[in-house]
Amino acid sequence: MLLTINQLGAVIALLFLSSLSLVAQTEATELNIPKKVYNTIAVKGEAPDIDGDLSDAAWNDVAWSSGYVEFQPDVGTEPTQQTKMKITYDGKNLYIAFHCLESDKSKIERRLGRRDDFPGDWVEINIDSYNDDRTAFSFTASASGVKGDEFVSNNGNFDSSWNPIWYLATGENEEGWTAEMRIPLSQLRFSAEEIQTWGIQSTRRYFANEERSTWQPLPANPPGWVSEFGELRGIKGIKPQKQLEIQPFVLGQYDTFEEEVGNPFRDGDDFGGNVGLDAKIGITNDLTLDLTVNPDFGQVDADPGAIALDGFEIFFEERRPFFVENKSVFDFRVGGGADNVFFPRRIGRTPQGGTTFDASKGEYEDFPTNTTILGAAKFSGKTKDGWTIGVLESVTGKEFAEIELDNREEITDPLDLDGLLGEKRKELVEPLTNYFVGRVQKDFNDRNSFVGGIFTTTHRDMERSLDFLHTQAYTGGIDFRHNWKDRKYYIEGRGIISRVNGDPQAILNTQTSLTHLFQRVDAEHLEVDPDATSLSGTGGNLAIGRGSGKWRYELGGNWRSPGLELNDIGFLRRADRIVQFASVRRFWNNSTSWYRQANVGVEQTTQYDFDGNFNRIQYEGRAEINWKNNWFTEVGGAHKPRIFINSFLRGGPRWRFNEENFYFAAVGTDQRKKLSAIAVYVNSQAKQDNFSLNRYELRLNYQPLDALSLSLSTEYEMNPNKTQYVSQQSYAPATFGTRYITGEIEQETLSATLRVNYNINPNFTIQYYAQPFIAKGTYTNFNFVADSDNENLNERVTLFNQNQISEVDGGYAVDEDVDGTTDYSFGNPDFNFVQFRSNLVARWEYIPGSEVFLVWSQGIEGGASSRESLTDAFDSQVLGQQIRNTFLVKWTYRFVL
Repeated sequence: MLLTINQLGAVIALLFLSSLSLVAQTEATELNIPKKVYNTIAVKGEAPDIDGDLSDAAWNDVAWSSGYVEFQPDVGTEPTQQTKMKITYDGKNLYIAFHCLESDKSKIERRLGRRDDFPGDWVEINIDSYNDDRTAFSFTASASGVKGDEFVSNNGNFDSSWNPIWYLATGENEEGWTAEMRIPLSQLRFSAEEIQTWGIQSTRRYFANEERSTWQPLPANPPGWVSEFGELRGIKGIKPQKQLEIQPFVLGQYDTFEEEVGNPFRDGDDFGGNVGLDAKIGITNDLTLDLTVNPDFGQVDADPGAIALDGFEIFFEERRPFFVENKSVFDFRVGGGADNVFFPRRIGRTPQGGTTFDASKGEYEDFPTNTTILGAAKFSGKTKDGWTIGVLESVTGKEFAEIELDNREEITDPLDLDGLLGEKRKELVEPLTNYFVGRVQKDFNDRNSFVGGIFTTTHRDMERSLDFLHTQAYTGGIDFRHNWKDRKYYIEGRGIISRVNGDPQAILNTQTSLTHLFQRVDAEHLEVDPDATSLSGTGGNLAIGRGSGKWRYELGGNWRSPGLELNDIGFLRRADRIVQFASVRRFWNNSTSWYRQANVGVEQTTQYDFDGNFNRIQYEGRAEINWKNNWFTEVGGAHKPRIFINSFLRGGPRWRFNEENFYFAAVGTDQRKKLSAIAVYVNSQAKQDNFSLNRYELRLNYQPLDALSLSLSTEYEMNPNKTQYVSQQSYAPATFGTRYITGEIEQETLSATLRVNYNINPNFTIQYYAQPFIAKGTYTNFNFVADSDNENLNERVTLFNQNQISEVDGGYAVDEDVDGTTDYSFGNPDFNFVQFRSNLVARWEYIPGSEVFLVWSQGIEGGASSRESLTDAFDSQVLGQQIRNTFLVKWTYRFVL
């Protein structure tokens, strides 16, 4: 029996108040931990050599600081092995020395990895040089000499895309291993004050026990990371260093592919080159301008294979370095999921236009895969007064598809070069476009609170052939967060408003897109306006909760109005939603005789649309435990008694799925071992076998040598559904004059991801990535929607009988009234999609910040017969075809001025 709204509110309130009571009982046991202080002095003579040997005279002038305290798995206890730290400085650099004590040096794990892999034993320092309790710069040294560096934002979000220039050497002595760092002050941001006070924290990973200890002791589940740092004092007289780095690149690329006879664009190979420039300019000590001109991202991994039968765009993470670095400054999420006001993959996207290309006339087309980014600039940083500022500007150029008619058979004169080349034309498929993002936040209330805003614009230099695109798109938003009682509790929220302008065709396309569906036949609150030249909407969220301690909880909601549109420069999957959520989680942080750490939580969500329809309710539970032997187990499940989807019939009436129960279980072995594994099983089952899901995952990691690691992740999924959407066809006797057709699908997906990493040394690495992906769907038992919101599946749809439907060439014909005349038809929806991607990259950082890349990429995709099995489809479409090859050499040099 479903809860009424009042009953649901009472349950949520009771849950919230109960957790408050439990927290109050444990509040008194939580201690206020005093801040540690390290006092340093400047180098008096020669600066220390960065060689891993700590015998330099400069180190004798500063004291060791020790007293590290275990943070994981047992908070507040003495670590297995202690760590000592020293810090000194001069006018240009900060120097840090670590002595990681080890009574049994055979336990030191010196695994190699690429930058930011954090392999084996490591030690790191985090520096809050702004002293703002929210942002920090992190530098990590593995025992093998591998560097790691991250920018920390929002009091705990680590971004490994930040790659500063700094110097590291590690060594070994009779008492353990050592690390020595030199960090140029130009890579940090700090005020111009004569006497500096910085926040610092140091963490050591003791690999043998999978243990973390910290220099500044921390409580279990702290309310943040940077806010809990200790202090570095004694730095005097240093001057902010204005950063100026210029990094040009040069590349050459050679492509080979299967020759297509008669196709002038597919002659078997292609050669090209490119030059570009990246620059980083310190406008002030606080604010940095990043520039890129004609950027290249050839060494970036390809996106994983995926297929979506619901029609929605698939979300892929941004991987390009220019846009990834410091991306947290521009982040502005709209509730849960991937929805965001700024989604940088819109910049340089695949062109959105089409052409008049006609294969039946013997024409061939060369369609660009991406839009050229002419240039981009990013101005970002944080001032000593607590202002976080981000401005991003990018321009993408016009893109044209080339179309050529193969008329070589008509050539009579062998010297007729114009005839040999055939008829050519170019058609515009993407206009000149300007993208702008402005972001600001201001800390106040002793850095316990902030307010901020964001503004984005997209402007297109429109031409008539592309009038289906928006001419302008604007988004504005505000956000805030307030923490109190030592940051244990918080309230946060954000609100946004959007507006898009364009030709009536462009706005009509937006109104009727899958994201909006203003034409939905049973939506009384929506109406299509074919003459509209703009569309506006709002969105946002509000949440309150506790973010630290043994008990954590949150209560809140979010919304996206029907007219909200973000997809010109952001990401929005579905508008017209109102979501309420509540969650509680309990943590057990100290180990016992049988586990190290554990937590368990429950969550409840409901969903409505702006017409007041109650579309979904879900109850979910999840538990995680890390066993004493470092194996782990995760289990969870959900009950979904009510599932309505407005978009399932793509403009048709609201659709109901049967009640669903879902659960998953995962178990993993000790991930430190040379050979480790993770196995995952996911099961979902709806009543009346409406749909089900069985997913099997196996992930293997093997490290036979310190320099060599291999990982293989495989996934097999079966997802049958008796009512998978197929098509909609006009048919007068049908409700709304349209027949909505579904079918029973047997869907299988198989994928595998192989990664091989070999490290010649910490600065010379070789990585190989390969992923085959196969997705197959076979349809039977076609039916039409009779009563879309009926609880009984057999009343919801009506099966076509054998007299009503017949298979024809390329599809199906339906004679619904059995009068001997076809009433409507639809295509064969069966599919068998095969894709293979691989990337072999050799990367050599020959001096800090300057690199050489050698890349070999392969790729192919195609459609196999639906009668073929998954393995047969892979054999015919990958092993049996000529694969595209790309060979790329890229050289960069970073000038530091």
